[in-house]
Amino acid sequence: MPDLRLEKVTPDNVDAACRLAVRSDQERFVAPVVKSLAEAYVQPEVAWPRLVFAGEELVGFVMAFFDVRFDPANSDDRPRSGLWRLNIADGQQGRGYGRFAVESVCEEIRRRGQSRVTVTWGQGAGGPERFYLKLGFCLTGEMSGDQVVGELDLPTS
Repeated sequence: MPDLRLEKVTPDNVDAACRLAVRSDQERFVAPVVKSLAEAYVQPEVAWPRLVFAGEELVGFVMAFFDVRFDPANSDDRPRSGLWRLNIADGQQGRGYGRFAVESVCEEIRRRGQSRVTVTWGQGAGGPERFYLKLGFCLTGEMSGDQVVGELDLPTS
């Protein structure tokens, strides 16, 4: 397997990032990278966008969020950190790049002193549910808009 790494989005790689696309049947489940970058730009205090490289090849995009309340009006809703977006390029899936990206987000969340990772996803044929459940995420029974919420407890070091 080529050297896998995350890199910041820079002026040198932003065009390639914006061209990255998932399979057409997955487009209804994940926003395009350009939308994620716009969201990161207007919420830099919570967004952590990164590109996934295998060697010198851009194969994906991942964005984490930190200390966000899903329902700010609900005082019982605790701040969460987790996976906001995951886009693995069409033709690059099934090679461990998504797992690497999720594990990297988990490590960053652990590095920031937290012990739980949250993710949301849309359900339906061809959706990411099986992927997240296979990684150990468990459904919480909550909804965030029209998406289900999953969480993963991180082992302590």
